[in-house]
Amino acid sequence: MGNSSGIGVLDKSVLVLQTAAERPCNLAELTDATGLPRATAHRLAVGLETHRLLARDGAGRWIPGPALAQLAASAHDAVRDAALAVLPGLQEITGESVQLYRREGAERVCVAAVEPPTGLRDTVPVGMRLPMSAGSAARVLAAYAEPDARANLLSDAVYTDRSLAEVRRRGWAQSAGERADGVASVSAPVHDADGTVVAAVSVSGPIDRMGRRPGERWAADLVAAAQRIGTRL
Repeated sequence: MGNSSGIGVLDKSVLVLQTAAERPCNLAELTDATGLPRATAHRLAVGLETHRLLARDGAGRWIPGPALAQLAASAHDAVRDAALAVLPGLQEITGESVQLYRREGAERVCVAAVEPPTGLRDTVPVGMRLPMSAGSAARVLAAYAEPDARANLLSDAVYTDRSLAEVRRRGWAQSAGERADGVASVSAPVHDADGTVVAAVSVSGPIDRMGRRPGERWAADLVAAAQRIGTRL
């Protein structure tokens, strides 16, 4: 179920929300995806629908409800806001997709993204959750995680403790075909005023365009963008 608060009904409700956010679900699909008993999944989904946190599409499947957008609109995320002032310029420089990721446990979440207007791209929707086991952004976030958290992440990761030390030494990470076949990326850490790494900024795109060593081309621009985001914090 991912992170646990110790409050069973809350954790199950969040699981139902996350599942419906990933794709529209009818009751059978929701039950299969969450592993919850049919009656429990139905009761929670209907309750969330009552509070407008879930809604129904034309086929009667549960989808994210309007209350989620209203809550999100009122939320202030300083890191995201700082990134949105910088990412468009980085996208113009590179011509590729750019993202900002934050680590949540054993996952990383895309909290901001800017896509090229045309052409083949690596589209990562805002809100998408990806594993911390692979990819340049995962490497950056793992490299600067607390030692205990880093040790836990290494258990099923494609990277090693030694490679994470190299990330810290040079200040960026790159990958090719690690998260997805045919996709290359390069990422750098975003530091807050205290020097803590709060996010990773990334450039990603087809290997055919970016090459297998995208850091040789884009690392300097990426590190500069990460520094500009940090300065805005």
